[in-house]
Amino acid sequence: MSTSNPSRGRVLVCDDSMLMRKLVIDSLTEDGWTLAGEAQNGQEACEKYIELQPDAVTMDIVMPEHDGIHGLEKIIEHDPNAKVVMVSALNQTSLVADSVRKGAQDFMVKPFLPEQLQETMRRLVDANLQA
Repeated sequence: MSTSNPSRGRVLVCDDSMLMRKLVIDSLTEDGWTLAGEAQNGQEACEKYIELQPDAVTMDIVMPEHDGIHGLEKIIEHDPNAKVVMVSALNQTSLVADSVRKGAQDFMVKPFLPEQLQETMRRLVDANLQA
């Protein structure tokens, strides 16, 4: 991460795949985000969200134990203003609609280019600044 790039905020990255978490973390830290923490399922994401109070969350949908929709619901119950971007290999409109209805700010489909994730997260910050 470039030291001249001011922090865009603190992000919690939730995915059951260590490789995918690393890809998301590398992409976001390269773009000026600070890693607040990592989670491997929706329940852990909620617990870490409460503990760490990140500025944004990337949340996989399909995970063992508690999926990302469960995690999203629990985070939104705790903080209705939470900024959550769902990240999933499933490009199904029903999941996108369900995520947005339950409070997600945006949706990314895997695989994605780092620039696509960076742009989505920038829009999230910009929308938050304009609100």
